[in-house]
Amino acid sequence: MSLDDPAVITCSISGAIAGREQCPAIPYTPAEYAAEARRIVDEGGVHIHIHARSPDGAPSYEIDDFAAIRDAIKTEVGDSAIINFSTGTVGVPVAKRVAYLEACLPEVAALNMGSLNYAKYSRTRKDFVFKFVFANPFEEIIELLEAMRRLQIKPEHECFDLGHVGSLAPLVDMGLLEAPLHADFVMGVVGGVPATARNLAAMADNMPTGGGGHHWGVIGIGREQWTMIAAALTLGGSIRVGLEDNFYLPNGEMARSNGELIAKARQMTEDAGRRPATVEEARELIGIRPLQAV
Repeated sequence: MSLDDPAVITCSISGAIAGREQCPAIPYTPAEYAAEARRIVDEGGVHIHIHARSPDGAPSYEIDDFAAIRDAIKTEVGDSAIINFSTGTVGVPVAKRVAYLEACLPEVAALNMGSLNYAKYSRTRKDFVFKFVFANPFEEIIELLEAMRRLQIKPEHECFDLGHVGSLAPLVDMGLLEAPLHADFVMGVVGGVPATARNLAAMADNMPTGGGGHHWGVIGIGREQWTMIAAALTLGGSIRVGLEDNFYLPNGEMARSNGELIAKARQMTEDAGRRPATVEEARELIGIRPLQAV
């Protein structure tokens, strides 16, 4: 890594689990997504990860909701941010997920790379807040990858454990993936890899060999996000913040917008001697084709 290597700053603008009762800043309507996108771009974010919601805040996998959010963001920030759609869910058929990719054609689509027990644990209650099996079998992964190849959408490989990183090599060998790969390591989910700098380094070290130029970033869940960002910046990776992953600034205050989280991430990037990637650099690092070729 060189200090001149830019870091892509991504924002997970709104997840599918938490609502405004947990954090009032979570956007629900397309207009609210667009306002958050403006704050993100103004503070240095160049890559926006989207879980769609209906205007009442319920998670949505409908084409109309994804399209309305995409259009509102594009109207607000144009090509200043890469649009990334989630395909992660429980109980939604692959065909329905492919349908909104086909209709909306985001530049990037996130793809969960394996199954795991997905949970949140409360030490106070001595019990799980929630727990479920997050099933992502190879059959579904391959079906989604084939659709992304057909639609020329770049996959973002979300890896919740070391074995998920190891699952990339067979897919490369099958010809389903091409360099540069773009992976994000999700750290801190109960049931997945614990959020430590050593574990992050192991995830990065296990990216497939050959092809060169693979890009990786970190997704820290909860307030441990900030220590994982510091580790990723030191190790040469990129970073993600946002209200899907964590509501709190390092000082313990709840963020009033995604923009506040992005501003802190940008500051940490600069303090580490790195610089935030421009959107053009981000497209090149992630391996997205130039817009004029799409």
